[in-house]
Amino acid sequence: MSARGQDAGRGARRTGGGREVQRAERRAAILEAAMELIAERGYRRTSLAAVAERAGLTQQGLLHHFPTKELLLVGVLEARDRWDAAAAASGSWRTGTLAQLVDYNATRPGIVQAYTVLSADSVTEDHPARAFFEARFRGVREALTGALRAEFGETLPGGLTPERAAPLLVAVMDGLQLQWLLDPERVDMPAAFRDFLGLVGGGETQESDGCTAP
Repeated sequence: MSARGQDAGRGARRTGGGREVQRAERRAAILEAAMELIAERGYRRTSLAAVAERAGLTQQGLLHHFPTKELLLVGVLEARDRWDAAAAASGSWRTGTLAQLVDYNATRPGIVQAYTVLSADSVTEDHPARAFFEARFRGVREALTGALRAEFGETLPGGLTPERAAPLLVAVMDGLQLQWLLDPERVDMPAAFRDFLGLVGGGETQESDGCTAP
């Protein structure tokens, strides 16, 4: 290949790389805008048009990255998980850490609402978010199993193994979120979750520093 051809090849690679960087930046801007609007307005009142406007794009430009609202919400939830995990990269999973996550979720009802609605909708076989939630729940159960084993050993005070207790822990967290969304004045989600941790730990509520996301 001639020197000119080599230069052209390098230029094409640089151009391609530049397009990828631009694409990633636009996706990040869309997700940030969607996160802000969901927090401000809630899941139902956040439209693709509003997200596009907040991100500085046309709606057609947004649809190039996220063809449906469901896929955009999956992207928001994936980004939320990455951001939460990055914030706790130096920490370790403990039941007290989960209590702090519940505290944090109580400050962002719009995101919790989007998660709750989308996870319920995803039970249909053809739903675009089904694969995301299947993989997410598997990962959550595995992570919680490891956390419970690290904290309590092979048997929890109540007699359950970590493998059997992990799905119950997930169910309590998600179930409390639903009750809290429906009746926040009567359901104190953080307090109720700490009550449950007291049962898991044999009467002692566990505390830990840091924050992570299941």
